[in-house]
Amino acid sequence: MTQLSMKLAGAAVLSLGLLSGTSVFAQSAKVTDATVAFLMPDQSSTRYEEHDFPGFQAEMAKLCAGCKVIYQNANGDASRQQQQFNSAISQGAKAIVLDPVDSTAAASLVKMAQSQGVKVIAYDRPIPSAAADYYVSFNNEEIGNMIAVSLVEHLKKNNVKPEDGGLLEINGSPTDAAAGLIKKGIHAGIAEGGYQVLAEYDTPEWAPPKAQQWASGQITRFGKKIIGVVAANDGTGGGAVAAFKAAGVDPVPPVTGNDATIAGLQLIIAGDQYNTISKPSEIVAAAAANVAMQLLAGETPKADTKLFDTPTQLFTPALVTAENLKAEIIDKTVNGKPIQTPEQLCGDRYAEGCKKLGIGS
Repeated sequence: MTQLSMKLAGAAVLSLGLLSGTSVFAQSAKVTDATVAFLMPDQSSTRYEEHDFPGFQAEMAKLCAGCKVIYQNANGDASRQQQQFNSAISQGAKAIVLDPVDSTAAASLVKMAQSQGVKVIAYDRPIPSAAADYYVSFNNEEIGNMIAVSLVEHLKKNNVKPEDGGLLEINGSPTDAAAGLIKKGIHAGIAEGGYQVLAEYDTPEWAPPKAQQWASGQITRFGKKIIGVVAANDGTGGGAVAAFKAAGVDPVPPVTGNDATIAGLQLIIAGDQYNTISKPSEIVAAAAANVAMQLLAGETPKADTKLFDTPTQLFTPALVTAENLKAEIIDKTVNGKPIQTPEQLCGDRYAEGCKKLGIGS
């Protein structure tokens, strides 16, 4: 069994426990009236509106029907997020779940909130320069390692040798500490395979158009020497795929992703993206709600590690390729619902690809 296979086996076990509705957090003492803020970083990924916030809101409704939830998205603007953070406190928020636009700048927000007795839960992206009250996330370093090792094993399986060329690496935002962890994992995964990195790019705001523009330049520069692309999420991966398509490259070299967005999954179905990471955000959002309620109740939430001097709970995601897309995305459920449905994925030009993967009628 390969190292990746062992990792995926462990991920599958954990995912099954999580998806069946079990929780690693004990139920908090009853809090009946509180204001909690859920502040997300950007709209470059659809996950926040489609999964994270609905998951958080649903769990809060179960835990505290009388609690008020404030939701804001900073749309990639750190100054706007600071204003939203201050506004949440002025509206009486006693716990703030923060996914920071700028992980360094967020340190001052944490310290300011804590000085006023407001609890801060770092969400998805850590805040290295200040100890939040808790950090909950999928394991970002492991995500980077999984997508890179998966790509390396795919290249080896197809007899693509290191001397045949090299990889492009498209990382996330330079202001996002989680992107830094993903990058660290990617570097380790690529190193295992012995393939060289032709060029590497940190994508401002995770913006797909910027990833596409950079990839276009590298296609002009390296041409057929590009044997694969390790992209840190589906948006940047999709940007790379678009760049290859615009350059008339066919077939597109294998491209990685992360987040299992509908667009990313459809690229896999079409054969244009090799992998992605399924990390149902509802799982982490529900955990964040439980942590918030425990902190408000004066309890100490259980942590399985410390990261950046912050009590931390990390969840293990699942790698998705065409081989297991149906099992991981269609057949698995979160809160009794499929992660995605055939109707969401298989319309129009994706129908034939879905049929080949056994998805839908």
